[in-house]
Amino acid sequence: MSLIEIDNLSIRYGANTVLHHVRLKVEPGEIVTIVGPNGSGKTSLLKAIIGATAPATGQVRLRPGLRIGYVPQRLHIDATFPITVERFMSLTGRVSRSDCAAALEAAGVPDLLKRQMSQLSGGQFQRVLLARALINRPEVLLLDEATQGLDQPGSAGFYRQIEAVRRDTGCAVLMISHELHVVMSASDRVICLNGHVCCEGTPDVVASAPEYRALFGTGTGGALALYRHDHDHDHDHSHGHEAAE
Repeated sequence: MSLIEIDNLSIRYGANTVLHHVRLKVEPGEIVTIVGPNGSGKTSLLKAIIGATAPATGQVRLRPGLRIGYVPQRLHIDATFPITVERFMSLTGRVSRSDCAAALEAAGVPDLLKRQMSQLSGGQFQRVLLARALINRPEVLLLDEATQGLDQPGSAGFYRQIEAVRRDTGCAVLMISHELHVVMSASDRVICLNGHVCCEGTPDVVASAPEYRALFGTGTGGALALYRHDHDHDHDHSHGHEAAE
């Protein structure tokens, strides 16, 4: 069966219905990106998948025993709180140093094991959150706007790392992103959400859909070609800079 099957899902907070009758599936190994304006229910959808929000109608079915890695939109750690990356990685359970090092390597930051969390740049911090999500070798990785606050090179580098994780581990990825140019390059499928599924399909199909253009304008389709050009041009010589971002 699919890794995740969502059928007729609606979510309400009090009298406010934020999602209406959503249906979607995530298959093994694919990268699926959810786009939509603020308040469109994107984060609520991820919360329903991890069990943090109860559906008003419908259901979320996960393949039995499914291992999920989750990278939140942001995580605040008090700058005065002394905690190393290694200690942070083991907060939710005992983790061997070798597993910790392997996860940091997979996230593109192999040299941060002994660094203080408070000393990390924004890009390094998000890579550590990614490494923590990879510790249990997830079959699906959920990312909630994981590059919010990063500059464009740092953001592009993060998403290239996600593509590398998928390539090397075979895990599926379900991510929310507001960066349309990145989405159009990195995704196998795009789902446009605005309280309900407006349209879905390959990036090219969604970029030309009237519903998508009504939300984001007609210029975003050209972002696909622009990003691919930048991606090809930068790919060979920018990895080290982005890992240290």
